[in-house]
Amino acid sequence: MAIVLWTLDDGAWISVDDSREVGVSDVWTVSSGQFCGCETAHVLLEEFSGVGVPDSRVVASGVGMCIDCGTRGDLEKLPVGRIVDGEFEPYAPVAALSAFVSTA
Repeated sequence: MAIVLWTLDDGAWISVDDSREVGVSDVWTVSSGQFCGCETAHVLLEEFSGVGVPDSRVVASGVGMCIDCGTRGDLEKLPVGRIVDGEFEPYAPVAALSAFVSTA
């Protein structure tokens, strides 16, 4: 069974099968240098620019700002959920800690 993913409302939401599931208003915890120089960055997402499923994980790219140091930049392949038995299961924003998808 196929799952339909896309961004909605000018990048404010990730839609899964016509349901708004992940919004940009969350603060995601990103570890050690993956976004900025902070040991643990707390990144407020401002916009999603894409979404994909490289394996069973649903990953998003977007723009955010570290609320600790003020760095603004791009996030690539931020895991926001996973597909289990054909259903989407969202991750809690803190689950992103050390969970970025490898670009290798």
